[in-house]
Amino acid sequence: MKVLVPVKRVIDYNVKVRVKADGSGVDLANVKMSMNPFDEIAVEEAIRLKEKGVASEIVVVSIGVKQAQETLRTALAMGADRAILIEAASDVHTDIEPLAVAKLLAAVVGAEAPGLVLAGKQAIDNDMNATGQMLSALLGWSQATFASELSVAGDSATVTREVDGGLQTITVKLPAVVTVDLRLNEPRYASLPNIMKAKKKPLEEKTAADYGVDVTPRLTVVKTSEPAGRKAGVKVASVDELIAKLKDEAGVL
Repeated sequence: MKVLVPVKRVIDYNVKVRVKADGSGVDLANVKMSMNPFDEIAVEEAIRLKEKGVASEIVVVSIGVKQAQETLRTALAMGADRAILIEAASDVHTDIEPLAVAKLLAAVVGAEAPGLVLAGKQAIDNDMNATGQMLSALLGWSQATFASELSVAGDSATVTREVDGGLQTITVKLPAVVTVDLRLNEPRYASLPNIMKAKKKPLEEKTAADYGVDVTPRLTVVKTSEPAGRKAGVKVASVDELIAKLKDEAGVL
């Protein structure tokens, strides 16, 4: 079974994000970029499926700017077999919207015919949490979101999902789209020998036009601003004073 894993290039999760002075967006100048952490977990799970003999080939795909090659090489170094880069933007500040990404991924699925799509549940830059669900709808495939456990047997997959009330276990028919959550696994580090080998693995470059998909943005960012700073805490002398402040000042009682 072939497994397709979409990966996104985002600001590294260790970097403190800064908003531009004019509020037009996030400052990306000289900022470290890396693979979206949820996508990294998806790549790791695909590799584990291959190690178990369930998956026969792992194809990673990234949609965005040309610099996403670095992200794909990281996935190849982890253990993916080949990569596809769909160059859909020339400006790093241009974020391809979920519907356009889903349409492009649907076209890739049509060409590659995978048995399973493993994707991160969301990207940490826009937190849309929509691409996997949209892809499932476009393909007419089963979907299992927020997976914290996954097992594949025959023509079905059993997924434990993280939901508001706890955990939910479902079985879906393959082919399916599964979006992964943080507790599914812990991604491995790419070893130096594998990093060197990744440079020789195939990386195919495409454009959005090759798949006939219009990636023109439908949304306009009006303004970007940092969260308001938190006020300093206040010490109180008694429970009665605490209750009074919660009632009169905070208005929560």
